[in-house]
Amino acid sequence: MDIIERYLEAVAAQLPTEDREDIVAELRDLILSRVEAREEELGRALSDEEKEAILHEIGHPLIVAARYRKGPDSLIGPELFPYWLFGAKAGLIVIAAVQALGLLISVLGAPADFGRAISQAFHGFFSGGLTLLGALTLAGAIMEHYDIKPKWLTKWRVRDLSAFGLADPAKWGASLAGTEKAKSEWLPKGARVWGVRAETRGAADALWSLIFSGIFLLWWMGVIRFDALSQFTLRSGEVAVAAAPIWSTLYGVILALVTAGMVVDAVTIARGGADRVTWTLRIPLAAAAIWLAWRLFDAGWWFTLTQGEQVAKVMGGPANRIGTELLRALHLEGRGLEETAVTLGAVLSWVLVIAMVGYGVSIVQNLWRIATTRAR
Repeated sequence: MDIIERYLEAVAAQLPTEDREDIVAELRDLILSRVEAREEELGRALSDEEKEAILHEIGHPLIVAARYRKGPDSLIGPELFPYWLFGAKAGLIVIAAVQALGLLISVLGAPADFGRAISQAFHGFFSGGLTLLGALTLAGAIMEHYDIKPKWLTKWRVRDLSAFGLADPAKWGASLAGTEKAKSEWLPKGARVWGVRAETRGAADALWSLIFSGIFLLWWMGVIRFDALSQFTLRSGEVAVAAAPIWSTLYGVILALVTAGMVVDAVTIARGGADRVTWTLRIPLAAAAIWLAWRLFDAGWWFTLTQGEQVAKVMGGPANRIGTELLRALHLEGRGLEETAVTLGAVLSWVLVIAMVGYGVSIVQNLWRIATTRAR
């Protein structure tokens, strides 16, 4: 086969079938005219190397075929690319924050297994990041190919632009600093993030509560996992953690309570901050949380630890004394499986007691706010 025909065949393979013959014929005429002009100039027939030089001048078959292709010339065009880049940066930062939280939980639960926790965090970040970038690229390519233009491309408001700070790592660091100056740089007065005014404390708190509740809900439903919650390491070896039956019994209750809390958070954000309506909604939520905490406290058995042939139950509640004897267990080192179970039981007992007291205080505070604040 002639070198020119091979070239044209490679170009044709990249062209739509309905236009292929016309484009190839046009391209063949262009190539042959250049070859004839060169042969006339030299006074002889061209060699294959000289013909290939002319084909190089015309361009690679993929590039030439792209000139005739209908539709966009790029996977994500210049108009969409800035949005793709923002989504990638913001998403990667959020994934990194979630993995950092998981790493912290892993280290606290199994400090002796720090190396594996780091490895799992990096694996989670890279796998999540690749999934995110793939999803963003696919969405951008579809929008580019079908010329889809969502409203946020053309209709946007300046007061909503503070949300783009999510893609700025420096501002995340400033936010973690916690100073008033840092907060003002992160969210200037009057700015909005997803419709939430920066100076509206109740709405901002509800926003963060909604985010963390969403992460918990995904974990509770099994969508995401934190391996440190199912196993940790003692000096004597790996310890597997299994939930007691009470968690299965209360699974639906916890799911409903967290979902209801997210709904109240969303209402708080939509109303621009906490008010009599949201305070009223939070009272039955707090009462339900107290009931749930008491059910867990009263169950007395929360987890089972297994290490080889050894089994120990993490227990607490009314059957055990919540006193200094249990707190003293926190200061002892080199403990075995049974002692670790006692320590965890002591900690969880106190956590549940403090949670019930805290929710009770919340009910009193919300009642006081309702009684002393005028309706909007």
